[in-house]
Amino acid sequence: MYQGRNNRPNLPFTKKKPNEHDMVFGIRPVQEALRSGKELDKLFVEKALKSPVVDEIVSLAREQNVYIQYVPEEKLNRLTRKAHQGIVAFVSIVNYAKIENIVMDIFANGQEPLILVLDGVTDVRNFGAISRSAECAGAHAILIPVKGSAQVNSDALKTSAGALNYIPICKSDDLYKSVRYLKDSGLTVVACTEKGKEKIYDTPLKGPLCLVVGSEETGISNAVMSLADYTSYIPLLGKVESLNVSVASGVCLFETLRQRNI
Repeated sequence: MYQGRNNRPNLPFTKKKPNEHDMVFGIRPVQEALRSGKELDKLFVEKALKSPVVDEIVSLAREQNVYIQYVPEEKLNRLTRKAHQGIVAFVSIVNYAKIENIVMDIFANGQEPLILVLDGVTDVRNFGAISRSAECAGAHAILIPVKGSAQVNSDALKTSAGALNYIPICKSDDLYKSVRYLKDSGLTVVACTEKGKEKIYDTPLKGPLCLVVGSEETGISNAVMSLADYTSYIPLLGKVESLNVSVASGVCLFETLRQRNI
């Protein structure tokens, strides 16, 4: 029997008083933030900046799956007027969970996992809207890649109507391996794509399930698509050839509920 949101693992997800401008800047402050285990979403490093301390910061960030981007000094100056010393980091508003722990807890509680994977969804408001639909549909977690994903910031929280307070977000530095893990754990992988072979309404969506959606520009990556047990599309009757990714995600999530007779 499928069980929804009231049976998710009891974990803290969103931190108090999120602020999209909640930044750590300066070499030593960012270094200490990483050493202390503070969760960071993104690290901006000035392109020309080089030193042993900077090398340590970058190494720590990589170990903690923080997205790193090398940028010109002008971009950092636009982010803050204060002395950033060539480094600015964004503090995460969520406590990221490990997908392996989530899945193990779900099975241990006698539930059937419903995991939503977002492959390359970079628009913050789309991410927030998808999170809202996923939470309302009782999804157990959302899995996103470290690189090439929307920043989980206060705009995302606002667009999600607070859903990010309740649904775990998991980051992966290798989305293929993470989806492979879900498949090997017994989840059926359904790729939701306009290039699908069967209608979403004809796809079996009961049992442990991993739904994958991709960006509107590039779709689901070939590597992740290769893991799909089913490739499914939403039939459209109008002249416009595709749906917004947040709308498409909602359709697929609630078709899952319909089939599970919720």
